[in-house]
Amino acid sequence: MNTRLLALAALTAALSMSAACGGQGGGNPAPVAANETATDMTSETPSAEASESPTASGSASPSVSGTPVGAGCSSLPASGKGSPAELAKVPVGTAISDVPLLSTLARVVKKAGLVETLNSAQDITVFAPTNDAFNKIPKSQLDQLMKNRKSLRGLLAYHVVKGRKAPADMHGELTTLEGRKLTVTGSDSTLKVNDATVTCGNIATSNATIYAVDKVLMPR
Repeated sequence: MNTRLLALAALTAALSMSAACGGQGGGNPAPVAANETATDMTSETPSAEASESPTASGSASPSVSGTPVGAGCSSLPASGKGSPAELAKVPVGTAISDVPLLSTLARVVKKAGLVETLNSAQDITVFAPTNDAFNKIPKSQLDQLMKNRKSLRGLLAYHVVKGRKAPADMHGELTTLEGRKLTVTGSDSTLKVNDATVTCGNIATSNATIYAVDKVLMPR
């Protein structure tokens, strides 16, 4: 537990420094400066605190790639709100709030002011920590993190990569919008991202693909 606390504290400090300094110096990989979405994920902009309702991107024709994979997908409703068919019709910021097992992540995204930013993004993949993943972080530490918007934005940006990744694309290293890399191993229903297991992946939304993971991802 002490090791996890220290790791989270170190991550929070590093992300705060990265946000304040533009990700330069200190030997850390710089954020993907050429990626407009990366800038949106970490900058303090009024649009990030806009309405949580679906935007125009949510009305676009969903691009569904395959079907959800993983044992955790059994928790998704077969029909109605939160079902794969309905999630495919709305943008990812809204979709997260429609999935009960991602309710804590939905709260974190809202606190960071990134609902509209995620809804407006195009063609991204989001690694979404489940409620159980957040429960592995001590409540006091999570409460402290929730008070620091810059740290939250950096942490969330580390959970997003450019492009909609199908299971077949999930291998090797992926560069996150935060600037550092994730390592993906396994295949289909046995995928791992860093040391986290994908519980339900390849969930299509109108502008993104979601992979639910059982741990909050920490930069190595």
